[in-house]
This record gives sequence, C-alpha cells and structure tokens, in this order.
Amino acid sequence: MSHAASMGPVTLVRHGRIGLLCIDHPPVNALSVATVAGLDAKVAAFEADPALDGLLIWCAGRTFVAGGDIAQFDAPGFDAAPYNRILARIEASERLVVAALHGTALGGGLELALACHYRLALPGARVGLPEIRLGLLPGALGSQRLPRACGAALALDLMLSGRMLDAEAALRAGIVDALATGEPLAAGLNYLEDLLDRRAPPRRLSALPASTAGLPADFFSQALLRARQEQARYPAAAAIVRAVEAAATRPFAEGEALEAALLASCVVSPESRALRHLFLAERQAARVPGVPAGLLPRVLHTAGVVGAGTMGRRIAMSLADAGMPVTLVEASGAALAKGLASVRARYEADAAAGRLRPEQVARRMGLIAGTLDYEALAGCELVIEAVVEDMALKQQVCGRLGRLCKPGAIIATNTSTLDVEVLAEASGRPADFAGLHFRNPANGGRLIEVVRGSATAPDVLVTAMQLARRLGKVAVVCGVCFGFIGNRMAEAYLRESEFLLMEGVSPVRLDAVMEACGMAMGPCRMLDVAGIDVSAKIVLEYGKAGGLPPDPAYRAVVRTLFRLGRLGCKSGAGLYRYPGGAAVADPEAERICRALGRAHGIARRTDISDAEIAERLLYPLVNEAAKLLEEGVASRPGDIDMVWTAGYGYPDYLGGPVWQADSIGLARIVAGLERYARLRGNPYDYWDVSPLLATLARGGQRLSDWVAPRPEAGAAPIPSAPGSAARPAGQGRIHPGPKPPQSVH
Repeated sequence: MSHAASMGPVTLVRHGRIGLLCIDHPPVNALSVATVAGLDAKVAAFEADPALDGLLIWCAGRTFVAGGDIAQFDAPGFDAAPYNRILARIEASERLVVAALHGTALGGGLELALACHYRLALPGARVGLPEIRLGLLPGALGSQRLPRACGAALALDLMLSGRMLDAEAALRAGIVDALATGEPLAAGLNYLEDLLDRRAPPRRLSALPASTAGLPADFFSQALLRARQEQARYPAAAAIVRAVEAAATRPFAEGEALEAALLASCVVSPESRALRHLFLAERQAARVPGVPAGLLPRVLHTAGVVGAGTMGRRIAMSLADAGMPVTLVEASGAALAKGLASVRARYEADAAAGRLRPEQVARRMGLIAGTLDYEALAGCELVIEAVVEDMALKQQVCGRLGRLCKPGAIIATNTSTLDVEVLAEASGRPADFAGLHFRNPANGGRLIEVVRGSATAPDVLVTAMQLARRLGKVAVVCGVCFGFIGNRMAEAYLRESEFLLMEGVSPVRLDAVMEACGMAMGPCRMLDVAGIDVSAKIVLEYGKAGGLPPDPAYRAVVRTLFRLGRLGCKSGAGLYRYPGGAAVADPEAERICRALGRAHGIARRTDISDAEIAERLLYPLVNEAAKLLEEGVASRPGDIDMVWTAGYGYPDYLGGPVWQADSIGLARIVAGLERYARLRGNPYDYWDVSPLLATLARGGQRLSDWVAPRPEAGAAPIPSAPGSAARPAGQGRIHPGPKPPQSVH
C-alpha cells in the first residue's frame, strides 16, 4: 500500500511499518455517511495487512474531526451502532493505534480519538463533547470512555456544559497523552515510532475504571436532581448524568447498552429536534441568497461609531473586544465623557468579577478613542451610526458620513426600525450602505440583523457576515421593512400584550404566562428592561412616517407611560416598580392600564384564560413571520427562528416561533386567528391571516419547510433586497389600511 488504497474522504497509505489513515472531508472533516463507510473500509484494510505494526489516524485541513453530520440524526432508521463497532475494532487492535489531534476534536471526533490507544495533540487543539447543545448525549461511547480517561467529575462537567478544553488542559486531565509541535502527520509519525520503539502496549480505555476519587457518595444522585431541576427543559442533561454514572459504576458493556438506549430516546425528543433545527438554521443563515460563493470581503482594520449613548458605546465595546481599534464620536464633550466612563465602568466590573484581567481592561480601553471631531472617521473602513431613533437626525449623520468616509468604506446604521433605504439614499453611497442592527446589549447579545438595501453591494454583505463571526455573533440577512424581522414581529406581540393589559390582565400575570411558555422574560419586564422610552419613541417615530393604524388605542400603554416619565428600570418605575432594583408589582401601573381601557372603550374582562393570553401573543407572532416570508423580507423560515432565539429570548428548546408553529399545527393557528377576529373584532386588520399561512394550513404543510420560489427562466431577477424599495403600498407596515369600525379593536 505505497499509494492511496482508493480515493474518497478516507485514505490509507503505508509509511514503512506504519499505516497512515487520513480523513479529508472539508471543511471540518465531519462524520458523514461516506466518511464512516471510508473509515470502516480502511480500518479493515489495516486489519488485513500484517506488515503494518501501527496505525496513525490524522486529518487533512484545518482540523481533526469536528463532529458528525447533524442531518443524519433525522434520517430514517438512524443508528450509531455501525460507527461504534468501528471504534470497538480500533480499540481492540493488538497493534498500536494513535490519533494526532489538531484544530478541534469534538463529538464523534473526540470519540474516535478516545477509541485509539494513545492521543497526541498539537498546540491550539481543543477537545470536547458538546452534544448537549443539540439535546443529545455522546452516542459513540464518549459517555463511557471519557470518564475513564479523565475521571467522572470532569467528564460530567464537560458533557453538561458542552465546553472545550485546550490541549494543555486536556493533557493535564489525561484526555491526551502528549503534546507536540509541527504538522499533525509528522508529529504523529514521530510519536507512534517512539511508542513502537519502546514497545508500548495498547491501552484501552474500556478496560480502565472511571475515577470517582474524592466524590461524595451522593454525587450522582445530587447531579441528577440538579439536572432535573435546573435543566428540566433539556432532558439530555439527566440522560448524561445517568450515562456517566453507569461508566463509573457498571461494566463497560452495560454502560454501552444504557448509552444506546438513552441516545435513542434523546434523538426523537421534541427538544433535540428543535435544537438540531437551530443548529442547521444558523449555518444556513451564513449563506446569503444571491451572493456568489467565494466573494472576498472588504478589508476591515479600523471602525468608527457615531453616538456614545447606550447602543453606540456598547457597539464600540463589541468591536474592541474583538481587537478592532474604534473611534467613538459624540456631539458634546459631556456626552462623550459619560459614554467613555460607562465603558470603563463596565470593563472594571468585569475585571472585579474575574471575567477580565486588568491588562485586558487597559488594552480594550486603549482600542477605543473618543473624539468630537468627525474628521477622525475619515480613515475608517467601517462606520456605524448609532444616534437616537430620529429619522431627520440619522439622515443628517448618514449624509455627513457619505461625504467624509474614504472610498470603499462601509457606512452602516444601527437603526432598529427606520427605513434603511431612506438612510442609504441620504448617504449618497447606497452601494456601500447596510443596516447593522445589534440586538441590545450590543456587546453581549448574540444577534445582528444585517439589513440589505436595494443597492447594497454583495461584498458589503459578505463583509458584514464576516464581521459578525469575528464578534462572536449570529448574523441574519433581511430585507427592508419596519422593524426588519425581530422588531416587526415584536410589534404584533407587544400590541396584544397592551390590549390584554387594558382588558384587565396584570403585568405580573401576563409575564408569568409567557415565561411559563418558555420566554426568557415576559413582555412587560422586557419593556421595562429595554426602556419604555425606547419602545415609545419607535412607535412615535413610525407614526410620523404614516405607518401606524388609525387606532388611538394602538400601543397606548407604552405611549402613556413614556409621557408620565415611567421609563422602566432606568427611572425606577414602568409597568413594575424597582425599589432596590428588584421588580415588584405596581398598583399604579395597573390603574393606568384600567384608565386607558376605559378611555378607549375597551371592555374590562374577568374571563381571560392563560390559554387565551398565550394564543393572542404567539399566534400573531407566527402570522407576522409568514408575512415576512411572503414579502421576501426574510429569506428562510430558519432565519426567523434564529433571530428570535438568538436575540429575543425565545426558548431554543422550542426551536423558534416558526418551528413551534409546526408543532402546534398551522390549521390550529389559523383557526385561532380567525376566532379572535370574530371575538375581538378586526377593524384594523390585526387578525388578517397571512395567505401563505392559510395555504400551508389547508395543504397540511409545514411552515418550517417552506422554500422561496425561484424565478422562472426568463423572468426578471430577484432584487437584492426583496420586499424593500418596490414593495406594494402598506407592505411591511403595522397596518395596511383602515376598514369600517366593527368593535373596540
């Protein structure tokens, strides 16, 4: 075997007395069906060749095996047993088998390495079993071999957290046996040659005990109790505890059988299916429709941010955290000083909590340069305006940036709702312009909505997506409409929240119902935390643009609280009071809501069930999602789910609003929308059913499976920002036009 036995993702060649088994399946050497079949064949070829004294398993490219092909879990008849049998043959070999690790060895990749007799790691390598993030437990005997390598306590921690260990930590833990520099092939060969020269025996983890030294007698019972209490929505956590306990207390074969049974249960669980959907949706979101593969991004060395308010300074922090020099511009010295002081205070608080070292604080502060001089932005490759949500002011700022920024620089707006087309036109450079809507807090939140104008250049989109990855965030590209994806849908959600408040539901009960549905925070607390003024200004600004319905009751609660100076947490009172910072029920807020209900002719009710509360908030959310897909503002159903789980506190174990809609049943949602239109009246089209939603419901189809139709041959090409410049009148608005009054709302 002096040459490759066959072409494919796995090859085997001879190097003297050593067989070199290489996995080469870009980009991350995932364990696809073809990879597993190739591994099976090449292990068999090694077994059949008595001239080979040892086998080195290594990977080409930038990483060792970084996990399995997630889509396989949804394949009919999924079974991990064939892969496990290959690993058993590797471990049972009488001739030495070594794994050379570089990049990441995750999931099935680490399980492959654990089946080998010895493991070598290069500097920078990281190992882990992150299956819990997919609602699974390690299914290729990772739950049994890892505890035998590093002890039960550390193995359980790694599996429950999904965190990774670097090469040095893995060596200390006993997960890898040696470190080496250089290339994985050369380093692995040298290590295996040395083992053979020393006649090192095969070392099989399955034959070793899993250390429980120093653990209390009730360690596993307490761990199981915590998993069931603290991670009750994630059943894989309890399954992992049970599997690791088996590794520590039972023979390997019994632990293997239990792991297989637990995995089978997890794979079909609704929670795991939802989490796997989001995993794939996040990767799909990185593929921007209409942008050719391989398009190079623009170079970004330095950035500027206009506005040192809450969003501006946090955007600056996010950029500095990623090592990018930032010029922060303000209009007044007092505002600039306040912004920089807030940045320093946040960094120092992180240092006090042990999240940053003092030298990191100094380095990050050194990357943020405050100034009152716009001219300091002239050399930046990216400038983000983050001034207050006022269209006239933002137009003025964008126009100034368009004249000032150097050719090729990207100009972006952080607006959360305003028309990006108008701002792009104001810049005079619409090809260089895009929206970058950082979800608050900008330096901690995971989401950026990349808003694509009708003239936005493709390489601007590519650059924005790369920037999001650099910042450690999830990016979703969307078209132009009021509120984009997240805030457009949130309007429907908050609209019904406020009507329910005026009908007599207390903020405490409203939040409790939605938090019981899995939301990280109920709508009333969310408004208070984000700032009543922020939400009110969005409504008022959109009213100036003519986008609101002619309904005086629309968002009356938030507009009134704003006028009264009840701004939420920041002022000590909003829909709750905040004595000492903690939220407590506020009778005055309930009185205000009752008075608004009377003023707007909204009947006070005592018969509102928890089910009605949940339906009136969630069903319009789904309906708005379908409209976004119809209009082309959102390209894919999964993009919507990513926006809401990454940025709006929607529970990931439910998969997002679109995925959950399919679990509820589209026919049931349509029937609910129609029922509330009859019961509550529909003079302002609040309950009009999306045609797409109605069509899919009639056909028994899933909204998650919907794919945007491709243009027919010879048809006009799809615009770069569907649903933006050429949208029909009223499309993308909260309300497309009045109808004769039928009821109170």
